[in-house]
Amino acid sequence: MKVLISTDIEGVAGVYHQEQVRPGNPEFERARLLMAQEANAAIAGAFEAGATEVLVNDSHGGFRNMPPDVLDPRARVVQGKPRYLSMVAGVEEGVQAVCMVGYHSRAQGRGILAHTINSFAFAGIWLGDRELGEAGLYGALAGEYGVPVVMASGDDVFIAENQPVFPHAVFVQTKRATGFSSGVSLSPEQSRAAIHSGVKQGLAARASAAPLVFKGPQVVTLRTQSPAMADLFCQWPSFERVDGVSLRFTADSVEAAVRMLNCCSAMSAMLR
Repeated sequence: MKVLISTDIEGVAGVYHQEQVRPGNPEFERARLLMAQEANAAIAGAFEAGATEVLVNDSHGGFRNMPPDVLDPRARVVQGKPRYLSMVAGVEEGVQAVCMVGYHSRAQGRGILAHTINSFAFAGIWLGDRELGEAGLYGALAGEYGVPVVMASGDDVFIAENQPVFPHAVFVQTKRATGFSSGVSLSPEQSRAAIHSGVKQGLAARASAAPLVFKGPQVVTLRTQSPAMADLFCQWPSFERVDGVSLRFTADSVEAAVRMLNCCSAMSAMLR
């Protein structure tokens, strides 16, 4: 059994503030270790559940947050960008299950540090008529490879948003959101123990977990954070302007949609 663990940072226990998730801040140095320790808890749970190989994907920001020498040496580490499959890079290597650790709720939500892909540029993303956050988008991308999401951890708002998306997955609540930058968290030790157990439970039940599948070409709606951002993205000729801050495009697959969205995210840097 080969398992992919995708690890973000905003849903990690004890993480609340932008300074904890952005390199260059002293608090980030501690938060990146908390992120790696939750990844290690998931790795250990996967091996105890019978995994023969584990890949751990560094899925935050520049994708090079967790110090490799801190991670469980039994796992292979996916780091750096750009990469086509982004937060689920490694799923193409024939994995049987995905676990999402340290994830967060979608943009404009009430969760801790809520955003979707790029908080500076994106205010919301829809596949068809369904709004999705990062877990849904990348869970659907994994679904195109036939791989289900069997476990996910984060705050209570993240869980409420994503339980209907992944009804067979095991969810682990690491903290309760009381605002964008505030909440009530488990201790790091409690969170790691819960993640370890959740991964084991999710993998034990993986036979009943169905991949998230969006069939056929995808009509994608992107709501931007400003008209200037929509102006920039609509330089792409295949994008249709919907209103002052929204645009629409069609992609042949979820993978194509995600790659186009990540190109927009990279483009947005010119407006900073």
